[in-house]
Amino acid sequence: MGNWIINHGLTAFILVVWMGINIFLFVWFYLFYDLGERFFYTRHLLGSALAWARAPAAVLNFNCLLILLPVCRNLLSLFRGSFVCCGRSMRKQLDKNLSFHKLVAYMIALMTAVHMIAHLLNVEWYNNSRQGVYDKLSTALSNLEDTKNTTYLNPIRITDLIPTYFVFTTIAGLTGVIITLALILIITSSMEVIRRSYFEVFWYTHHLFIIFFAGLVFHGAGRIVRSQNSEPAHDATFCKDRTEDWGKIPECPIPQFSGGFPQVCLFVGLQTFTVSVTSVLELQLMKRGFKMEVGQYVFLNCPAISQLEWHPFTMTSAPEEDFFSVHIRSAGDWTDKLIEIMQQLPEGAQGPKMGVDGPFGTASEDVFDYEVSMLVGAGIGVTPFASILKSIWYKFKESNPKLRTRKIYFYWLCRETHAFEWFADLLQVLEKEMDERGMVDFLTYKLYLTKWDDGHVNHIKVYPDTDVDMVTGLRQQTNYGRPNWDKEFEQVRKENPTSVVGTFLCGPEALGEVLAKKCGKYSDVDPRKTKFYFNKENF
Repeated sequence: MGNWIINHGLTAFILVVWMGINIFLFVWFYLFYDLGERFFYTRHLLGSALAWARAPAAVLNFNCLLILLPVCRNLLSLFRGSFVCCGRSMRKQLDKNLSFHKLVAYMIALMTAVHMIAHLLNVEWYNNSRQGVYDKLSTALSNLEDTKNTTYLNPIRITDLIPTYFVFTTIAGLTGVIITLALILIITSSMEVIRRSYFEVFWYTHHLFIIFFAGLVFHGAGRIVRSQNSEPAHDATFCKDRTEDWGKIPECPIPQFSGGFPQVCLFVGLQTFTVSVTSVLELQLMKRGFKMEVGQYVFLNCPAISQLEWHPFTMTSAPEEDFFSVHIRSAGDWTDKLIEIMQQLPEGAQGPKMGVDGPFGTASEDVFDYEVSMLVGAGIGVTPFASILKSIWYKFKESNPKLRTRKIYFYWLCRETHAFEWFADLLQVLEKEMDERGMVDFLTYKLYLTKWDDGHVNHIKVYPDTDVDMVTGLRQQTNYGRPNWDKEFEQVRKENPTSVVGTFLCGPEALGEVLAKKCGKYSDVDPRKTKFYFNKENF
């Protein structure tokens, strides 16, 4: 329990506060509309559906205020810089921004469903009251005219109205339909299978948020739900059974009603600028007023492919270099087209114009705040660690006294041998640098090939004792299979009995769940002993 509190306590507290606010808003507004004297006559027409429509609306307003905040990348980068002086737990919350964004979206979807169903019932009951289906009071309330001295309660003003027509011809009804359709498209296109396989679908439909918020702004302008005015004084409990005396006796003046003022809150942030590309699979872009930190990422746009599409890529260069680079693998139509364009360029020619949005902060920025770091990359997920290891190399060359890190464990898991090729050169340079400085133990790296063929097996049988690995050319032999994480964490804890160890992952969710559990399992509650803090990249 102590280890869980160390790693997840603040996150749980934030979620409890968020959920508490949602529950409070729902209960408060439900009771407000269900018990409030101003809504006595409105409740008579609509019953409990009034409160069931308005309470979710309050929760929706709160969560629509929050939904954009976790994805305002500039704001998150600003906060990350502001929290440098704060504890690790506070900064780690910024790395959970997408998880919180999804939770808020789920709450919006749930409250939208409740709100919509309740209002569909409200329209039906408004219509029935207007047609005189219910009691004498309902009919009298529905017949109130909107003249100089009175205001209506029932927004349906004619007796032969089709409810569907009302939904599509009122401001509240039409914007409600538009908002709901936009929300359905946004949520369904955000499913993992669609986002991974058809990123363009996810990207374009997510921009329906503009229509969603535009509709939200105007949704309440129709003021469909109305409440009784305080003037003239009309005692509903006394007058409800005396409808024939309304306006004839002083105690029962004709009641007047009005709609509340619509409310909505928005928050938006954007930033862009442009640079040029000079090579093929590894894109090197010149820095122009561009400051970066290790492990950060940027969004790239290629107008020659699409004016609207922006894709995230982790920078693989070090802050000390005079350019920044990204490595791009084929993973869809956009990347395939970009690689094709670059391959067709004549040697020495300048590439197409590229738009760059960023850089934006990630969990990997904190790697140098730990004495010991475990870096775990899967496939192309090694890219943030390329930046980190390059920066370490520069810091060693410059004998940087601010380097606090004294030990790094690096694990790289790949399914194919060619994935190791571009990164092996960097590891060879680091091996040589560590040897020359007598710091062989500073970097421990292990490479894992999770898929192989018979050719690899036969080669190992024929040449079992080669000095360098047949796959990477490094002195460290490639391991076949997957790491035994219990063994790895036990070894790290044994070699660093009093250290705080930062565990950083850029890889799949399933691996993240495993590492998060191991961090909790092998952390010691005793503050004087080893503790593991889990950090994961999110895009």
